[in-house]
Parts: sequence; C-alpha cells; structure tokens
Amino acid sequence: MFSRRHPYLFFVLIFSTIVAAATIGMTILFVLSTKSSDFEFGEKVGVIEINGVISEAKTTINHLKRFREDESIKAIVVRIDSPGGAVGPSQEIYREIRKTSGTKKVVASMGTIAASGGYYIAAGTDGIMANPGTITGSIGVIMGFTNYEKLLEKIGLFPIVIKSGEYKDMGSPVRAMKDAEQKILHDFAEKIHKQFIMDIVEGRKMEKAEVESLADGRIFTGEESKELGLVDRLGNVEDAIEWAGRMGGIEGKISTVYAKDKKYPFLKYLSESLVKAVAARIDHPSFFADYRYKPEKGL
Repeated sequence: MFSRRHPYLFFVLIFSTIVAAATIGMTILFVLSTKSSDFEFGEKVGVIEINGVISEAKTTINHLKRFREDESIKAIVVRIDSPGGAVGPSQEIYREIRKTSGTKKVVASMGTIAASGGYYIAAGTDGIMANPGTITGSIGVIMGFTNYEKLLEKIGLFPIVIKSGEYKDMGSPVRAMKDAEQKILHDFAEKIHKQFIMDIVEGRKMEKAEVESLADGRIFTGEESKELGLVDRLGNVEDAIEWAGRMGGIEGKISTVYAKDKKYPFLKYLSESLVKAVAARIDHPSFFADYRYKPEKGL
C-alpha cells in the first residue's frame, strides 16, 4: 500500500489535506458570518456610500444598477457624507436614483454633511433621514474666479490668448471680466439653480414656492430640515437601514450588503486622473460651476 511504502509522503498529503479543508471551512464561516457579505442568504438592504466632493457619477450609478437588478436586494440606502460637488454628476446620480425608486425603495441617510449637491442626490430618494446636527441645505449654485492680472504684470508676464469666439476665454484669470460676461455667467447659474429647485419639487413632492423660499444658499441642521420638510426623519444610518428594509417588505432581522468600489492599480488611477485634469484645464481653464458648500467664502 502507498501508506506503507511512503509513510512520510502519505503523512504530508494527509496533513496538507486537513489544513486546506480547515482553511476553506474557516473562510466560508467568516464570509457567511460577515454582515456586509454578498454571500449572506436571504433578503437584504444594499448600502451605497457617497463620500467627499461629488466629481463623478459612474461608480455610484453602477452600484445602483447592480442593486436594482439583484432580486435579493429589497431596498437601498444611499449614505451621503458630502459638501456637494460638480453639477453634472449630481444630476446624473439623482436621475439614476429616480429610476431605481420606481423598482425598489431608496432611502437617503445623511452623515456629518449632505449639503448642496449632496442634498440634490438625497432629494431623489423615497425618504431622507438625517442626524439632528447634520449640515444640509445649501440649495444654490456657486462659481468662483480669481484674477492674477496685476500679479503677472509685477513679475513681467504678459499672457497672449488666441481664441475663435468672443467669449471663449470667459472667466480667464489673466484679465478683468467684462460686464457682458458677468451677465452670461449669472444667467447660467440661475438656469442651473432653477433645475436644482425643480428636481427638489419633483423628488420631495413639495410646492415650488416653498422650495424657492429655502433655496437661497442657506444651510440647515437636520432638525431644522425636518421642520421645513426637507428631511423626513431623524436618526442614524442603522435607523435608515431599518426603515428601508421595512419599506422593502423585509420581516425580521435585516441584513446589509455594502457596495464595494472597484480597485484600480495606483499607477493607472494616477495617470487617468492626470489626463482628466489636463483635459479639463485645456477645455475650460478657469470655469467651474458646482453645488458645493464653501465655508471660507460663505454660501
């Protein structure tokens, strides 16, 4: 027999098999006991986290689509901890939430801050929960420009700009802004502000006049927002998960699945970020509109 002819090899094989089986077993037990694991059986609530400045929408949209198509996910919580961000991504996420809420209930959970673009996103959900001290609101649009003309003159630099249209270098930091340009930018901001207001009216089922009275850039606490109708309930993220789960029809214990960001190699991430930044500067070197709350400059 093999065990008698090769006792040491037989022992190694048996020992290796036991170790491998124990490792696999422990791994399975760990995965199944992890609350946020995708392998947990039964009906679950999917949790999507939006942290920091909102500069892109692709990741959040992919998470929403994934949870929307997963039959085991009965409701979704969007956990927002953001001061706002760029206009386009905020609107894209809002639209995807609106599409998702037609299939599954979506609840927003506000953390430390969910202002401006952060509130824009929350307005598209079926319900908003905030902490009493959450910073939210800041319903408005802001564009900031800095002029370096005098500084450049002092150091002897005189920029030369070649353009194909009268307003192509509008907002340039190397010259004073013209009255006509200020009007164009102001009108632009007003148009986006109206879009912001109308999406809140649609998402929150509020009267337009009511939203307009609050849409002057002010920030509110979560407690104030509940009184004003901008927030539905007060509570933490666990309360939001419980609420979403019951809205989704889950009975008993509610399990969660946290959306995981796709990991990229550091060098690829760095190179892609650099390319995007350079492209943005070439296209619009000084132009940026956002929904961000900026304490150092006011609202």
